[in-house]
Amino acid sequence: MTYVPNPDRYGRMIYNRCGRSGLKLPAISLGLWHNFGHDTPHATKQAICRTAFDLGITHFDLANNYGPPPGSAEEAFGELLRTDFRSHRDELIISSKAGYLMWDGPYGEWGSRKYLIASCDQSLKRMGLDYVDIFYSHRFDPDTPLEETMGALDHIVRSGRAQYIGISSYNSQRTREAVAILKDLGTPLLIHQPSYNILNRWVETDGLKDTLKELGVGCIAFVPLAQGILTNKYLNGIPAGSRATQDKSLHASVVEKALGSVRKLNDMAAARGQTLAQMAIAWVLRDGGITSALIGASKPEQVVDCIGALDKLDFTTEELAAIDAISEEKDINLWARSSED
Repeated sequence: MTYVPNPDRYGRMIYNRCGRSGLKLPAISLGLWHNFGHDTPHATKQAICRTAFDLGITHFDLANNYGPPPGSAEEAFGELLRTDFRSHRDELIISSKAGYLMWDGPYGEWGSRKYLIASCDQSLKRMGLDYVDIFYSHRFDPDTPLEETMGALDHIVRSGRAQYIGISSYNSQRTREAVAILKDLGTPLLIHQPSYNILNRWVETDGLKDTLKELGVGCIAFVPLAQGILTNKYLNGIPAGSRATQDKSLHASVVEKALGSVRKLNDMAAARGQTLAQMAIAWVLRDGGITSALIGASKPEQVVDCIGALDKLDFTTEELAAIDAISEEKDINLWARSSED
């Protein structure tokens, strides 16, 4: 059956300006890190993306290594572009990244000019696109001059492969250096993508959040739900088939360590009239320092739930203090500060 998008899809979504640019991003974006490889039926991927677009999510975020296997998420999204979204390309923001291992030999990862440009070309081919809207350096490369990495991103924009430049998981110092290099090149940094959620506050302690505001760079937070920990999924333990049982990017020991705090947060969310996921997303977006919260989903209903966060984004001073106290109860920082750690 031919897909016909919801004609009212832009009525509920909030769109935030990305830094000092002219680009607006939806307050909630969809990331295809998990559940878009060969381990997920195509019909499920299609239903998730259709639901997202019907609810006003215009930004779909990928990377060359998303799968499994690496590359398969871009291939799946390319198929959806051909079958569902072909006539809506100009309504979409599509991003991809390069930085992690993609092929054998010395040129298959990190941040060299050769790797980044080749990776971008491969991503465009997999998705059947002439360009992506945003192309990221997925992680800082300590062994490649930052001038080379940023120069490659500048070339990718100037050659028409991408509209904007992004970086991911760079700390505050490296971000300042990248911004200065790109300013001299004449292609400004549009956006930074760090991990950030109630249980993972490194962008605050590192000063990155303030740095991005000062420099006029947008910020899209990945894992705002801590890979499902900040949802109702694990409140009663670790269910069979969940991400924590698959030994991928989330381990059962991390979930167990956080559960006591997460249950207290769930009680707070209920008192606010929200699900835990909705409160967690609202918290990330609470002060305007984050342009967009980048969610993942394994089924369409999760996207619908997350959109509900937009109905209540405000917090009282007492609520924010209580969340801070809960998040500081244990050493439950779930991810490294940046790609340098």
